[in-house]
Amino acid sequence: MPTDFANKVALVTGAAMGMGFATARAFAEEGARVVLSDVSQGGLEEAVRTLENEGHEVTGILCDVAQEDQVAHLIEQTVATYGRLDAAFNNAGVQSDACETADATSAEFARVNSINLFGVWCCMKYELAQMRTQGSGTIVNCSSLGGLVGLPGRSIYHGTKHGVVGMTKSTALEYAAQGIRVNAVCPGTIDTPMVQRMVERGDLPLEEIVREQPIGRLGRPEEIASAVLWLCGPGSTFVIGHALPVDGGFTAR
Repeated sequence: MPTDFANKVALVTGAAMGMGFATARAFAEEGARVVLSDVSQGGLEEAVRTLENEGHEVTGILCDVAQEDQVAHLIEQTVATYGRLDAAFNNAGVQSDACETADATSAEFARVNSINLFGVWCCMKYELAQMRTQGSGTIVNCSSLGGLVGLPGRSIYHGTKHGVVGMTKSTALEYAAQGIRVNAVCPGTIDTPMVQRMVERGDLPLEEIVREQPIGRLGRPEEIASAVLWLCGPGSTFVIGHALPVDGGFTAR
């Protein structure tokens, strides 16, 4: 299906590495002017430099999505730089350590929710305001297989990702008739720096995780990028409020 984004403007949060960087690169390779955003200044500068060296037109804007004023500035600067916003991948998120609910702390609950749930809501709020003015746009929110199923020890993280799916569906219904499409992607276990850190800490036993994937391997960031571009592109114009599993078959069992 066609995914040409020539003359389009795309925004990716959490773009310094992993799925975010792969998606920013994919947008750029399809001709988009891309705004990369991340909370890590060093990581963001490196990602922007890499894509610029590949010949792409990109801009980096530092942003903590848990801070509404920074998100407002992000969208304002995106539009000031490129004049519009056509596609957004709200990818920024954090994992929470596995923990029984009775042993979890309110501080950890607040931290994860402030980024994974409030951060996505906040990004949508300002993206939608701009897209509503334009009368067009597409948004993809990053949920997870954790937004579709439950797993022991993951109530905080899975709660936020279920919340992303709910927000996506409701928001999609609000804006479908206004030329704006909102969907979510639900990645399985993807070979990203975050997953690698969890494996190194012993939070994710790699052999066991691979065995649980019907496809028999971890996913690749580029596979999530392909799904996001499809959801943002002209091949999915009748797809509204969908939570698309990209998980190697995990949730099909």
